[in-house]
Amino acid sequence: MDRIDAMQAFVAVADLQGFAPAARKLGLSASNVTRLIAALEQRLGARLLQRTTRQVALTDAGARYLERARRILADVEEAEGSAQDERTRPGGRLMISAPIGFGRLHVSPVVTAYLKRYPEVSAELRLSDRMINLVEEGADLAIRIGHLPDSTLVARHVGEMRRIVVASSDYLARRGEPKTPAAIASHDTIQFGAMTAAPDWRFVDNGHDVRIATAPRLSTNSADAAIQYAEAGGGLTRVLAYQAAESLKAQRLQIVLAPFEQPAMPIHIVYPTSRLLSAKVRTFIDLVTETADWHFG
Repeated sequence: MDRIDAMQAFVAVADLQGFAPAARKLGLSASNVTRLIAALEQRLGARLLQRTTRQVALTDAGARYLERARRILADVEEAEGSAQDERTRPGGRLMISAPIGFGRLHVSPVVTAYLKRYPEVSAELRLSDRMINLVEEGADLAIRIGHLPDSTLVARHVGEMRRIVVASSDYLARRGEPKTPAAIASHDTIQFGAMTAAPDWRFVDNGHDVRIATAPRLSTNSADAAIQYAEAGGGLTRVLAYQAAESLKAQRLQIVLAPFEQPAMPIHIVYPTSRLLSAKVRTFIDLVTETADWHFG
């Protein structure tokens, strides 16, 4: 027996004072309504209705149960309405995960625009270079750069990201511009990335993957530090395109070895499921595709 169906049948019978009119209202047969009420009374161990050939009346237990049943059904209707609204109108809290640097420069402005457009939504932007578990940490969606592992997450492609080698004009004037990946061996290098990672740089030459070992003068897990030292003439550094975008635009750095770059990495928005996607997630993705230029390829 479905408890909600039985409650709705009981309330309809009580309101309309009959099984036949209740059945018409609920779109059921009178026999189905009778079975629902009988099963409800059996479950409760109490008679709720007094039946005669002419009318249906509440027992004392039925009158008390009716009041509580009305409140429960009203709460259920409100909860369902709220859930349906969430699918059609953005509301509630939106939790977004993004890499630290990319989140600060490119995701944060989108979040700002989103909150202005949808005042009924509150947001949490959680910046971390750690790949979090969305379900365990309560995130609605995450922005991820790079090829995705197989998972149950749904992915929406929203951009591309080059990994580039850059150096200052002064450094290149002193040491010469490398024309092939192998020429890196004669240059000073700046290693940016996880401190536990091997200082190897990867390229593509005539369709073949090439790995170049480096002996960096500076190793850091900060893109800002690597770029700052490169601007000061410290050598070649390999970073993501967005990290050096401002320095390239201001001509403090320039790209080298572009013909040997690996293919651009995809940028995705990932989220747990596409079935009954909430309006807040759907509209955030729409705003990214509408306003953000995340194509660094």
